[in-house]
Amino acid sequence: MSEQTQTPPKTLQYRIDGPDDAPVLILGPSLGTTWHMWDRQVPELSRQWRVLRFDLPGHGGAPAHPAGSVTELADRLVATLDDLGVQRFGYAGCSVGGAVGIDLALRVPHRVASLALVASSPRFGTADEFRQRGVIVRTNGLDPMARTAPEHWFTPGFAAAQPAIVEWAVQMVRTTDPGCYIAACEALAAFDVRADLGRVGVPTLVLVGSDDQLTGPAEARTLVAGIPDARLALVPGASHLAPVEQPAAVTDLLVRHFSLAWQDTLHAIPAPPSVPSVPSVSAPVAPVAEIAPAAEQPHPSGAVRPDPYEAGMKVRRAVLGDAHVDRATAAADEFTADFQELITRYAWGEVWTREGLDRRTRSAVTLTALVAGGHLDELAFHTRAALRNGLTPTEIREILIHAGVYCGVPAANSAFRVAQSVIREETTPRD
Repeated sequence: MSEQTQTPPKTLQYRIDGPDDAPVLILGPSLGTTWHMWDRQVPELSRQWRVLRFDLPGHGGAPAHPAGSVTELADRLVATLDDLGVQRFGYAGCSVGGAVGIDLALRVPHRVASLALVASSPRFGTADEFRQRGVIVRTNGLDPMARTAPEHWFTPGFAAAQPAIVEWAVQMVRTTDPGCYIAACEALAAFDVRADLGRVGVPTLVLVGSDDQLTGPAEARTLVAGIPDARLALVPGASHLAPVEQPAAVTDLLVRHFSLAWQDTLHAIPAPPSVPSVPSVSAPVAPVAEIAPAAEQPHPSGAVRPDPYEAGMKVRRAVLGDAHVDRATAAADEFTADFQELITRYAWGEVWTREGLDRRTRSAVTLTALVAGGHLDELAFHTRAALRNGLTPTEIREILIHAGVYCGVPAANSAFRVAQSVIREETTPRD
């Protein structure tokens, strides 16, 4: 039987297939895809397991409530499972879906019976790369990501031979909510569990396509080297979406892994009402769940105030980018090191972390102040930061026009030249 149903807030859109009393196996999707990326695995897997697939927020028709971290995605999945009465489960996830699996294994290890990480990594590229992707999507929409998806997801031979699947992939990306896509990019930008892999204590299969150029064999070997009970499976003739490109090989590997590694009898999901069978790969899916953003936890009263340096460095990197901060800190010497520490601790740790203004507003204020002061080098850095913080080129233009009235036309004229150059560079889609 299969089930597609409404779930409470702060959860994820999901679909269930398989016997009512079977152990639960969860399949997590890649960024820009839907649960349909696992369609070709479900017929075989659902013979033995109760298969639960979920969509990321804003993907596949899911409500567009962005999740800004991998941990928040994992928490929403746990809330979904709690509502269904599922305590123990096996988990297989692709790319960001794999990141969710690692987070679950680290934070709720008692609930994860076995783990499969497909096209995954303990750190996905660099934070700058993913935040740059967010800038491009915010400015140009998802069309640049959709157009390049086939070459990133499939080998050239498969893409040439399977035009219908290529078009399905393109449409999956185009129909994703841009804000949720950007939030997922931010989640991947912040994800880094390289130092924590030794704490993953469940049997783990690391599965990767031999031709994956995004998270390839090198990243897979890093996972295997770091996770104590992990083994590697290399799938020939597959790129990033190996479950789509080499479905039989991936299915066989998953069946063998979860059959051998399953440790306990798992809680099954209560029997659902009968619903139509699994839709075809490219069929549209109606929204089936509501998601609400997770509430921030207040700081306990009377808590000892931490040194703001660490928080400042984190925000400084998030706003200005790792590359810029690395250059600044690397260039620091005995003469300038104290100043670098001061601005990290007080400008970034004390001011930029305050809750009274969001980062978009702080960027607007900063741009105006830099125009007034004629600080064009800093204006270039902070134009780039403003894009990363969510301001659009149109909004930056309006800020500079407004600043021209109060700071002077010559100052704004110089600022326009700097900002225009930065915006062109940052918002032009890269091949």
